[in-house]
Amino acid sequence: MPSPQPISPPRRVIPLLLLVGIVAIVLLASQLLILTSGMMPSLSTNRSTDSPSTVPISLPATAVSAKGSLCQLDNMLPDPICTPGAADPRVTQANLHSTICSSGYSASVRPAVSVTNKIKKERLQAYGLKGTMQEYELDHLISLELGGAPASVSNLWPEPYAGSDNAHDKDVVENYLHEQVCSDKMTLQATQTAISTNWIKVYDQIQAAKH
Repeated sequence: MPSPQPISPPRRVIPLLLLVGIVAIVLLASQLLILTSGMMPSLSTNRSTDSPSTVPISLPATAVSAKGSLCQLDNMLPDPICTPGAADPRVTQANLHSTICSSGYSASVRPAVSVTNKIKKERLQAYGLKGTMQEYELDHLISLELGGAPASVSNLWPEPYAGSDNAHDKDVVENYLHEQVCSDKMTLQATQTAISTNWIKVYDQIQAAKH
């Protein structure tokens, strides 16, 4: 007597069983997701009331001082943030006598008036100074005769012609330091540091030496 053959389920039953299995897996996974999410701390999407809702705009360093206000003169000295001074890298200790100590050097590197007038107008506004452009000199903090950068905004500021410690007084300092560096009595770096740090102090020392 032949052995009985196993009965195969109908072909339609197999897809049905697969579908039921998939649905069961999906339901189980959703239940696990709900349970785990309940144990996680909720993330708030609201901003703290202690923080501003907008990010403040940062103005260029050349237009603001460290306190966030307009550039300000400090006892007639330029704002150290707006006008820290800048040297011309083409002028070095090794080539002094062919550059700044050579006659006509400053005139050869001085920017055109069409360039400086635009900078002068912008610097007057940045420093919040009143009056006409004719009342101020757009001065190089590190002067051209000491190897200052000719057209760098970091080296230029509006200096008044009138009052104490004015543009004419700074000319005295520039000429004195130029003579010192070209006669090898001071180094280029020393003169640039002196005039950019506190040119008024140098002026007072020059005047004191006359008495």
